Amino acid sequence: MDHGSYDKLLNSMMQCNQHWQELLQQQGKDASQAVLQQNAEDMQQAFQAASAQPQALLEQQMQWWQAQLNLFQNTMMQQAGQAVEPLIEPERGDKRFSGEGWQLPWFDYLKQSYLLTAKQMQHSIDAIDGLDDATRDRLRFFTRQTVNAMAPSNFISSNPELLQMTLESGGSNLCQGAEQLQQDLLRSAGSLNVSMTDSDAFSLGQDLATTPGKVIHQTPLYQLIQYAPTTKQVAKRPLLIVPPFVNKYYILDLRPQNSMVKYLVEQGHTVLMISWVNPDQRHVGVDFEDYVVDGVLDAVDNAERLLGENEFNAVGYCIGGTALTCAMAYASAKRLKQKIKSATLFTTILDFSQPGELGAFINDTVVSALEQQNREKGLMDGRQLAVAFSILKENNLYWNYYVDGYLKGKSPVAFDILHWNCDNTNLSGRAHNTMLRRFYLNNELIEAGQFTIRDTAIDLGKIKLPTLFVSTIDDHIALWQGTYLGMQRLGGDKTFILGESGHVAGIVNPPGGKYHHYLGSGSDELSPEQWLQQTAKQEGSWWPTWMQWLAERNVLDPVDARPLDSKLADAPGDYVKQRLASTMEGAA
Repeated sequence: MDHGSYDKLLNSMMQCNQHWQELLQQQGKDASQAVLQQNAEDMQQAFQAASAQPQALLEQQMQWWQAQLNLFQNTMMQQAGQAVEPLIEPERGDKRFSGEGWQLPWFDYLKQSYLLTAKQMQHSIDAIDGLDDATRDRLRFFTRQTVNAMAPSNFISSNPELLQMTLESGGSNLCQGAEQLQQDLLRSAGSLNVSMTDSDAFSLGQDLATTPGKVIHQTPLYQLIQYAPTTKQVAKRPLLIVPPFVNKYYILDLRPQNSMVKYLVEQGHTVLMISWVNPDQRHVGVDFEDYVVDGVLDAVDNAERLLGENEFNAVGYCIGGTALTCAMAYASAKRLKQKIKSATLFTTILDFSQPGELGAFINDTVVSALEQQNREKGLMDGRQLAVAFSILKENNLYWNYYVDGYLKGKSPVAFDILHWNCDNTNLSGRAHNTMLRRFYLNNELIEAGQFTIRDTAIDLGKIKLPTLFVSTIDDHIALWQGTYLGMQRLGGDKTFILGESGHVAGIVNPPGGKYHHYLGSGSDELSPEQWLQQTAKQEGSWWPTWMQWLAERNVLDPVDARPLDSKLADAPGDYVKQRLASTMEGAA
């Protein structure tokens, strides 16, 4: 490095130091004490169990030492110009070590040493006898989090690509990254919310959520959108969509080429969409049952009043599907007219016995702490929820953006799904508490009469209408095996579709997409694994399969397309445009 480059690098480091001083002053206290307490208790239990079986752990340790010695020997041979086979390779899909610099002998040594250590740490957890499944799963999860946080790819001194970039740019990448980190900390809420995308790249109603329509009804909890028809005739039964209230609905109406709403309209359906309010302090009293009665059932009643139809097909996505199912069960328990005649449930959990990665946070210690926090604040901050979901797939949804943004100094890219993912939504504390304790911890929905809505006990088995469950094989939030078990709790005719990919990409998979699906009857006798074993793969998107399923149940003759007649806002409405920053100002 010449003298001029050295001065440039030194100047950059001084600027970075100033940024870091500002950041340290802005960083708030960690709100995860309950998680740390539970993790400490789990570790203590693991140490106690391990002390009773020292021989097994000693063997594991010796194997690790031997592997490290072999790796060091291989590195010496590689440094001398000899070709050697790697002792361990990154798992398929692990892109952290894909750069050419990781093939250099000493960086290759760092990579393999890290991978061997990571594997050893996980194997050590598995080798301990005497741990219950929940404790072992938590230890696996938090061990994985620690291991991935300490990956050499996350540090400048051990990442060859970052080293080269820093030297070539004179450290400007670090200064740019520090500025980005400062901005992210300012918009975070206790936990660092890493920027994934340029939040200003899209505008709702112009770039995303562009399907024409009107808000036809509005309450303090939701807006009801009706979309403009594009066919001369439509199915007699309108199609009501209940999206999750922990996210915004426009994941189903992104750009025209991947908009489910646009596709449904083109297939001749009158599409109605619930757009939930982004809660602030005015909504702290809202509980899950309010989303059911004042949300789903109220939307059905108003759709009947405005459209003149009393039979609907309905769609629920994720927790929106749980609310829709509870609405149907509540109508049955109250002996109300069942206006919903079929239900399609995307990635919907009813049996919460298999919470997936979220299970690491589902125990009485953590749930009790979150309940107290929610009672004090009234709201669960959407930014904290976003971080919690991101670290469930930390390498793909957290650390890669951390490295790109803060160490490489790259500006976030513009991507529609990531824009939606970062458009956070608050959750009322009461609703969050109900979901945590009564669903995830106590699993109350699966026992008839245990869960109540407005003091009315519900029974999922009383739901007798046709249902179609759509889940995805790589979903880490709603494990498909768990959604299948939940389906078995319902009565009536049941069909199950298992799509490829994950919680979002597997659902937003229009015709022409790369993912296929499995289709079969939802059997009460078969286990999820048995069902998959005997079910044939169907080529292409599941959307046309769904349209056929709906057509077989739309037994009434089509009617003339329904015109839009509303003096309220145009779609996408006002509620979906409420950014979290503005709702938090209302909460102040």
